[in-house]
Amino acid sequence: MPASPSTARAINDRLALRLLQQDGPLTATQLKTLTGLSRPTVADLVERLQDAGLISVVGETGAERRGPNARLYGIVADRAHLAGLDVRTDSVAVVVADLLGATLAEATLPIGSDTATDDAVEQAVALLERTARAAGTAPLHSVGIGAPGLIDPVTGELRDTTGLPAWHRRLVRALQQRLPATVLVENETNLAAVAEHRVGAVQDHDTFVLLWLGHGVGAAVMLDGKLRRGASGGAGEIGFLPVPGTIGIPSAVNCDGGFHSLVGSAPLCELAAAHGITACDGGQEPGAAAAVRAALAGEGDSAAFLGALADRLALGVAAVASVLDPGCVLLAGEVGSAGGDELAARVEERLAMMSPLRTEVRAGRLGGTAVLHGAVLAAREAAQDSLFAPPR
Repeated sequence: MPASPSTARAINDRLALRLLQQDGPLTATQLKTLTGLSRPTVADLVERLQDAGLISVVGETGAERRGPNARLYGIVADRAHLAGLDVRTDSVAVVVADLLGATLAEATLPIGSDTATDDAVEQAVALLERTARAAGTAPLHSVGIGAPGLIDPVTGELRDTTGLPAWHRRLVRALQQRLPATVLVENETNLAAVAEHRVGAVQDHDTFVLLWLGHGVGAAVMLDGKLRRGASGGAGEIGFLPVPGTIGIPSAVNCDGGFHSLVGSAPLCELAAAHGITACDGGQEPGAAAAVRAALAGEGDSAAFLGALADRLALGVAAVASVLDPGCVLLAGEVGSAGGDELAARVEERLAMMSPLRTEVRAGRLGGTAVLHGAVLAAREAAQDSLFAPPR
């Protein structure tokens, strides 16, 4: 059945808003080309969206083209603000952005392991509130939170997970109760995959696996452009993967005998020291990232260290490739970013000798900021439908 005039207008308006969010600012002529709509239809929708306060004129295309056709229209990005949180075992980082994702304010706060749960929650909430005030007076509409651990696929809540601080789960609840904003929580590695897919190293792939290499190790699975979280939200808990070369095997509550014990930051620092590389003081970042950078700069027996590291990584990547056949694996996180293209090439070379499945290995582009990027993207996605609903 043909759409009613009001339904057709709503569809056209939503399409135009999406294009302006993704590719704007745009002229009416560009909107006509991208939407395939007639010039009068585009003129009507531009007027509607302006009257609704959703878009405004933000400039012109150039002095050589004056007049109405040269006007550039853009989203009114300061209608509300977004926030992204990267919650780690010993810190929380906050970014506040406008509706187009431009950063307005950011801050990081270390939280010691001896901090009481209630104190940790209050410190993290206060950090978000201060950063939001520093960003301006616009209301906070949506907050995306990236945290380690399992997210219940039914309730969307962060589960109690052995070994993670109690304040993580309490913080999510506190923000949901105290903020007049939509609060979303997602596994940190999944958010990193979203960010690398949208604005990072795998924008040309809808199917890939991201391997997060930081203090620990995790994975995110993106198939046909969609995150796959698993039946219990545990897809990607690759630290528990049994692999050769470890002492013992992992247990249900401890991944020390799994892949984590080969490629976590602590065992990689031990591997680096065995090869004469002592630069394992990473400050806030994992020490292994500093060791990898030192090896690439020529410290110690760098070639042997990088080769041994690539061998270890290839064990986990080969297991992932044999089950999922993703075609592309991304080495992300601080360590993957530090290794860059050289480490990725070494892993790909070793993988080709272990697996019959052709798998490209790339380095992540966003490094340790990927989780925050993904959190802001999640918050932006939540805000779009409610704040940019086409006028009726």
